Amino acid sequence: MLDQTIINVLKMVLTTFLVSALIMPIMKKVAHHIGAIDVPRSDEGQRHIHKKPIPKLGGVGIFLSFLVGYMIFGVHSVKMNAILIGGFIIILTGIIDDIHDLRASYKLIGQVAAALVITFYGGILMDNLTILGFPPINFGIFAYPITIFFIVACVNVINLIDGLDGLSSGISSIFYVTTGIICLYQNRAGSLEMMLSFIMLGATLGFLIHNFYPAKIFAGDCSQFMGFMIAIISLLGFKTTAFTTIFIPLSIIAIPILDTLFAIIRRLLKGQPPFQADKQHLHHQLLGMNFSQRTTVLIIYGIDLIFAGTTLLYVLHDATIAGVLYAILFVLIIWFVLHTSIITDKRPPKLSEVKEKIKKKESLHK
Repeated sequence: MLDQTIINVLKMVLTTFLVSALIMPIMKKVAHHIGAIDVPRSDEGQRHIHKKPIPKLGGVGIFLSFLVGYMIFGVHSVKMNAILIGGFIIILTGIIDDIHDLRASYKLIGQVAAALVITFYGGILMDNLTILGFPPINFGIFAYPITIFFIVACVNVINLIDGLDGLSSGISSIFYVTTGIICLYQNRAGSLEMMLSFIMLGATLGFLIHNFYPAKIFAGDCSQFMGFMIAIISLLGFKTTAFTTIFIPLSIIAIPILDTLFAIIRRLLKGQPPFQADKQHLHHQLLGMNFSQRTTVLIIYGIDLIFAGTTLLYVLHDATIAGVLYAILFVLIIWFVLHTSIITDKRPPKLSEVKEKIKKKESLHK
């Protein structure tokens, strides 16, 4: 039985991987034809890393691969209808933005519309919250706005971290494979969340081979679809107790969540709009340490894999050891915040700098 499940998983991943990998060259031509090109600009703080125009619409290729996977392996249901409709709204919003830059408010309307379809038509809700074994908090009627906020937040944290070749697609792939492994371990072979996880894993990996440095195509604003599916899989897993707490899926994507949180705090402290673009994200901090683009992305992959591995340990093996590892990760995050400008430009002085200042003061007194 397990062997057949593994075979089915491999079929899902390989099918969508091949479709995605083969469709990306076509998406590049379509992007050039309709003008969906990411041209490096000198405005917005010179935040673009790439030096030459790159076609977008990679996210559309992921969506099309996802559709093929659903047609072959999916099962018709109201929930699935809602996911398809919501995903289409997200992709349509992304395509329009990739051709003509949309205002943030217009993109938000599209994201909320997709979330409304999921909550009211699909009936997929976060209706309670469990943290660290405490009794669940039931949200009641507030489950609807909380779920909508959760979906919109997931969409944006993946979209906002999409700043280096292969970054958002790699982090999304880590999420999909981790949730898929959890479902396999819990014998949830026929569950919707497992099917979605492995279909999305193949589709995203097929894109990643074209998107990893040096990228030949970007996901564009359609990268929102990867975040949208992360939200849906999280809600489905939480609803069916595959995840004992919503903390589990969130910890897998801790890096983009923390990066977005730090960005909002940083901009508010500077008196800037919370979603104004800048060059102080996590990947910018690592680039500032003279790491290459490729090395920076691999470092972030590594950190995200540590979070994912710790989460697997928490769910599947030993929650106590996982708790210790989470505490260590938290301390490391605090250290990173204090020693970089990810929140504030005021970095703690290095020991050598302190000694130099003391020597200067002593020389003045002599």
